[in-house]
Amino acid sequence: MDEQTRGEHNIEVEVDLDEFRVFPPSAEFASRANVGPEIYAEAAADPVAWWAEKARSLTWETPFTRTLEWDPPFATWFDDGTLNASVSCVDRHVAAGRGDTVAFHWVGEPEGDRVDITYTDLLERVSRAAHALESMGVASGDRVAVYMPMIPEAVVALLACARIGAVHSVTFGGFTAEALAERILDAGAEFVITADGGFKGGKAAALKPQVDEALLTCPAVRNVLVVRRTGADVEWVEGRDVWWHEIMETQPATHVPVAFPAEHPLFLMYTSGTTGKPKGILHTTGGYLTHVATTFEIGFDLKPDDVFWTAADIGWITGHSYIVYGPLANGVTQVLYEGTPDGGGRDRWWRIIEELGVTVLYTAPTVIRTFMKWGEQHPGGHDLRCLRILGSVGEPINPDAWVWYRSIIGGGRCPVVDTWWQTETGGWMVMPLPGLTASKPGAAMAAFPGISIDVVDDNGVSVANGHGGSLVITAPWPGMLRGIWGDPERYRQTYWSEFEGRYFPGDAAKRDEDGDIWLLGRVDDEMYVAGHRLSTAEIEGAIVGHPAVAEAAVVGVSDEETGQAVVAFVTLRQAGEVAQKHAAQLVEDIRAHVASVVTPAALPRQVILTPDLPKTRSGKIMRRLLRDVAEHRAMGDVTTLNDPGVVSMIDGLMVAHETDDS
Repeated sequence: MDEQTRGEHNIEVEVDLDEFRVFPPSAEFASRANVGPEIYAEAAADPVAWWAEKARSLTWETPFTRTLEWDPPFATWFDDGTLNASVSCVDRHVAAGRGDTVAFHWVGEPEGDRVDITYTDLLERVSRAAHALESMGVASGDRVAVYMPMIPEAVVALLACARIGAVHSVTFGGFTAEALAERILDAGAEFVITADGGFKGGKAAALKPQVDEALLTCPAVRNVLVVRRTGADVEWVEGRDVWWHEIMETQPATHVPVAFPAEHPLFLMYTSGTTGKPKGILHTTGGYLTHVATTFEIGFDLKPDDVFWTAADIGWITGHSYIVYGPLANGVTQVLYEGTPDGGGRDRWWRIIEELGVTVLYTAPTVIRTFMKWGEQHPGGHDLRCLRILGSVGEPINPDAWVWYRSIIGGGRCPVVDTWWQTETGGWMVMPLPGLTASKPGAAMAAFPGISIDVVDDNGVSVANGHGGSLVITAPWPGMLRGIWGDPERYRQTYWSEFEGRYFPGDAAKRDEDGDIWLLGRVDDEMYVAGHRLSTAEIEGAIVGHPAVAEAAVVGVSDEETGQAVVAFVTLRQAGEVAQKHAAQLVEDIRAHVASVVTPAALPRQVILTPDLPKTRSGKIMRRLLRDVAEHRAMGDVTTLNDPGVVSMIDGLMVAHETDDS
């Protein structure tokens, strides 16, 4: 959003979309909850001391005596303590006699591809990998680029780096060679861990060729460690490339870890880089591990017999925080799945949940809406009574998807934990607590204990209930990013310059009449239409509330009369819907629905009915490309899409739509 526009107009976010349904936890669930409502007051009384208490649940080699040092916008947490992240995630559970506990039920996409890995197994694998990295010359502080499918070796690679003090930088396996090279160069990585490929969508997808291409412009890379997963032939550079299985079998099964200062860098996670240069978000060890371990334990009401499934990719922050570090610090059992939601059939997920007794499922609204589109007969054919909590991550979830998730997947009994956070925050920031909160479909509800959140207007003044504005974080927190790699000034300008002394994540939010928080999407995904500052998330939620609609993506485009206009790209629940009801009438129904549910100012100028939307392989809708289509601009890189042809198809529909209108 243009900064001058923000300052001059001081326009409040429209918050006309209301949701009045409330779903409290059942009396039985609430009675078994691990925490009570007093947790909020306890944390608010002295947040720094509260976080220090939580940090002491980790395994420290040198106990810390200092908690928070705050020199805005730079913070350190527990900086005089030392620890090793892999010890808190693996070693201590084995030492406590829990080595036979399954850490991961790994499920490959091909049917029957399955491995159970105990904590003892995991410790041995991590130890061998740590030795292997050291034998290649990897040392504390070195950056190691990771470009992997969802296989156990990906988790092992991250923990092995942490064990020896190397800084891992994971790039999502769907990114192009150019994007990978850009991240390797920015991080100054001299080592890469990858695989020949992985299985997704019913076929083997190659990874090693992308690495080879990337390294044509990364001459500083010394070694590439390659996992054999698919068995495909790969190009080989003698002296540089090393097979994972060959080097691991020669390494000792035990490894003595080294304790590092709490502020030792743990990993870099690069933003997607859809505009401008990608930002290398830096997370350190002690504070980050405290944050993700605590939020996971409390936020998912951890029980001894739980089986967790965070259905995310290791290439994103969700995979770091809530597959690797948060769950493993708590010694839990998890499912790790390699493939797509329909790998092996549209009921694949539900078969996995039924077979492995999954109790907590954490996934994205985009995936939930895909399941809605496929139909409830697929989960309906399986016994999902093992589930007790459902989680949502990645974007605001529209109320209809929230209710469908709870009703169809959760059997009407499972609390839905809708989490707001981002790569930069490290862990959960705003969310309901499943045993305490009477949740509202689509609302993130309240700040996690020990986190300080506000919603402010353009002048930085806290808004009253029933009003919207910008979400800000008003106090430092343990998992916060420590900066942008190599660019402290960009860190200051990007996150701390908008509202002095407060962190601005770039998201709009509203407080409802009860004071509960609703996320409305990115501020740069808002639009000004005839003087109204409108949230794309709110409009999308209204469109998806139409009974014929499965999914929608909304963008703002230039308009001579109104400044910006709304263009909606819509997929239907059933392909036959258009045949049953004239498409033009259906479009008008959708437009009228938006006007009645949100505001007449949000009336879409165009509604494009399309069989699919452009999505990355992780399921994220690429609205940037839809803006390019709507504005008739040259389209950017589409190679990260699950189906690159979708954009050309939508472009054709857009042209045809405008021809018909003329």
